[in-house]
Amino acid sequence: MTQTAPEIERKLAIVVERMPAFPKSVQKILEITKNINCTPRELVGIIEKDPVITLKVLRVVNSAQLSLPNKITSINQSVVYLGVNTIKNLALSIAAIGILSSTNAAGFDIQRYLMHSLTTAAFARQLCTVYAAGEADPGDCYIAGLLHDFGKIVFAQFMPEQFRQVLARSAETRLPSHHAEQELIGADHTVVGAMLADKWQFPPALVDSIRSHHSPAAPAAAMNDCLRMADLISRQLGNGDTEPPYREGETPINPERFGTDLDRVVAALGDRDKMIAEALSFTQAGMSR
Repeated sequence: MTQTAPEIERKLAIVVERMPAFPKSVQKILEITKNINCTPRELVGIIEKDPVITLKVLRVVNSAQLSLPNKITSINQSVVYLGVNTIKNLALSIAAIGILSSTNAAGFDIQRYLMHSLTTAAFARQLCTVYAAGEADPGDCYIAGLLHDFGKIVFAQFMPEQFRQVLARSAETRLPSHHAEQELIGADHTVVGAMLADKWQFPPALVDSIRSHHSPAAPAAAMNDCLRMADLISRQLGNGDTEPPYREGETPINPERFGTDLDRVVAALGDRDKMIAEALSFTQAGMSR
């Protein structure tokens, strides 16, 4: 993994401090759901105290994409139909999206970025269930997928001119943006994304996955394996901001865990259309002000 010069790290730390914290309600959700004995009633009680998140959760669960048989009118009903983990992840997604500005001076496409992040999150959660049961929490893998490229948002919002140059260099040379970031900024989005996740007090394993998801030399670990494979599949399927673009013959991610047949791994995801529809709903609800 490339080392970041101390002066660049100090500069990035100042930038990260300018990013807003998650709403207190979402911090509380993350706190209580660390306990495997967390009850649906506790989750419902926290979400219902936040009218903005409540409204957006209900908007998503009643969207055409989720196709529930009846109109849902309360968070309690949402938990009954979709489960604690789905509603927790939806609340987190809405909070993360709510931090974003719909525009930025770098010309970075937020909608495409969100679709890639949310589909990667859904794929990572399912891969964990199938290939890493008992080694990592599927909900944590979802959060890793959701936040894995969040460093790009930090660059787009607070270093827009440099990030605009990164995007132009990447488009011109067809090199992955993290290479252009390293060249033009001195650190890539994995570094600043990990710093942000650490600021938000996420677990060390999740912070490490965000930091190392572009590093083939990173040691095998369930969460990071699932994140990297989910990112590869999302890029292969062209979901959202597929950067770096998928290239035929990419090195398999941990063949000992997933094997070398990517089509078989993709098939193991199950109903991808439903996951993509869910991601689209989350994006539309979260970006609605």
